[in-house]
Amino acid sequence: MDELAELAEAGWRAAPVEVTPLGGGVVGRVRLVRWDDGSRCVVKTISDDGFGDPADTLEIEAEGLAALSATGAVRTPRVLYVSPRVLVLEPLHESPTDGDFRAELGRRLAVLHTTTVGERFGWHRDGWLGRKRQDNTWNDDGHDFVARQRLLRYLPEPRLRDALGPSDRRALRRLCSRLPEILPVSPPVLTHGDLWTGNVLATADGVPALVDPAVCYGVAEMDLSMLWCAGRPEGMEGCFAAYQEISPLEDGWRHRMRILYLRELLCTLAHAGDVDGTGDAVREILSPFRTTAGPTA
Repeated sequence: MDELAELAEAGWRAAPVEVTPLGGGVVGRVRLVRWDDGSRCVVKTISDDGFGDPADTLEIEAEGLAALSATGAVRTPRVLYVSPRVLVLEPLHESPTDGDFRAELGRRLAVLHTTTVGERFGWHRDGWLGRKRQDNTWNDDGHDFVARQRLLRYLPEPRLRDALGPSDRRALRRLCSRLPEILPVSPPVLTHGDLWTGNVLATADGVPALVDPAVCYGVAEMDLSMLWCAGRPEGMEGCFAAYQEISPLEDGWRHRMRILYLRELLCTLAHAGDVDGTGDAVREILSPFRTTAGPTA
């Protein structure tokens, strides 16, 4: 493994004795490495396969983990080493499925979203969602930020244009024009940005920990939309109930979760095209906006 050779050159004295592949999404390879001194770590690499510019991907991920950890609200794995091609992290554990763990996750996310209020939406540099650039240009207007930088941003992507016809794209633009009526005004808060259940793990002592962030100061409900919509496991309602004990969501939030989840669905179309019914899911969400009299909150 070239990445292990890089670690050796960087002064990593232990030698690998076992390498186990882990799930790594579309970004790159992820492996659990056990060393001859008994220690373990997670080694993540990026391959330059022409699917986006990988030069800063891992460094941005490490920065996002540090930003989340610095809040004290949520846990993340410790970053042990980072370079343009290799990210080495503290190993974590699979997340429990019990109600106490999910309630603790909800409480910690509520603390994150209520104690990190910023002045503007965005981040000091662009990031990544998968292998697609995330436009983090600073923006004072949350509705415009969601519309232009999280939804309409995907319209020029070739695979999305193949998947969605002109009427679909018009409906998306119409939805975006109606966001001030649909989405309550909310302050910019630090968000994980890719908060589906697969990115929720646990520390050795059973505390929720987050991985693979796409951070920015964004809309709290957009952060939550992935937990609610992306393969939501049974019992996740307890996470949201605990969240609302600290930070109540405004009426209609369940309806808004689907609309805000469009960002993830559009990104999926941009990566892979219309697979696994993604295009149909987008069209279902957009269906009320195919006429000028779309729904309100």
